[in-house]
Amino acid sequence: MSPLPLHELHAAIGGVFGELNGAELVAHYADPPAEGIALHATAAALDLSFRSRVCVLGADRVKFLNGQVTNHVAALKTGGGCYATLVTAKGKVQSDLNIFALADELLLDFEPGRTRLVTERLEKYVIADDAQLVDVAPHYGLLSVQGPRAADVVVRLGLEMELPKILRAVATITDPTLGVLYLMNLPRAGAPGFDLYVPVAALGAVFDKLIAATKAVGGCASGWQALETARIEAGIPRFGADFDETNLPSEAGIEATAVSYTKGCYIGQEVIARLRTYGNVARALRGLRLAESLPALPARGDKLFKDGKEVGHVTSAVASPALHANLALGYVRREANQIGTELTLRASAGESVVRIVALPFRG
Repeated sequence: MSPLPLHELHAAIGGVFGELNGAELVAHYADPPAEGIALHATAAALDLSFRSRVCVLGADRVKFLNGQVTNHVAALKTGGGCYATLVTAKGKVQSDLNIFALADELLLDFEPGRTRLVTERLEKYVIADDAQLVDVAPHYGLLSVQGPRAADVVVRLGLEMELPKILRAVATITDPTLGVLYLMNLPRAGAPGFDLYVPVAALGAVFDKLIAATKAVGGCASGWQALETARIEAGIPRFGADFDETNLPSEAGIEATAVSYTKGCYIGQEVIARLRTYGNVARALRGLRLAESLPALPARGDKLFKDGKEVGHVTSAVASPALHANLALGYVRREANQIGTELTLRASAGESVVRIVALPFRG
């Protein structure tokens, strides 16, 4: 398992560790319920350094990456960003990507454990282009603050910069002590949020400041479990949980944000364009309101039925303290996935009724 650079710091403040795709993460600290409250009401400081980080360098980096991903990278100006997917020739998702246009490179942020796959896939198509891929995770850590008062927290850090106001916009900060930092406007769980890329040598000092600034607005440090709960409540699909190599972007409900239909060619474009032209996909991700009383939450892959016929399956499920409800995301076939439709869930704990609801979930 790949350890967090700040493992000892997290352990000293009560961090309980977990693992995702071979990368160590902080699951929670001493008071998990408080972490969920902070994400909804004030702000939560997180260490997301377990995520993958790769930079694309070279004079042809923009042209090259634009020909590989589903969104319009060539339209980005320095300090801009977008969400995209890397797909196969059959249009199936290999990874989703947050892409940020820095002054001399394109920074890719994506799920842990995918660095080798993403790098090898991209390098396969570097032929005559001046483009190089570099794993920057050993050099830069990733911190984040999420919640309604996230902007207040960033201001309290005292960094000399203006907060990026546009989604996925980037502010670059050069600090004589900390080095070059990058601040991204990136909500990860429905509420406002900012990511902060920090040189590893300064990571501990900045995380200490981030926790202090978060506590000053009534928040706290938070782990992965609270963030995952808030993500599901917001109806945001995650690669590896709610979509993977078997899914098309349009099935996962990310087509509007991850796919451009006005850019040039890219690997998999023909399939994705044909689906848009000739009809909807056979299944789509939906929000599922589960029964109020369940012996256990459904597992990923548990089946959904309509009139005795299998029509889908669950991907993520959570007991939401904020909404006082059991919630799930899952795929449902087109003939049975209208809002308000009731389905039967068959799980290890038995059968129960679920109802398809609009996303994000509401109380």
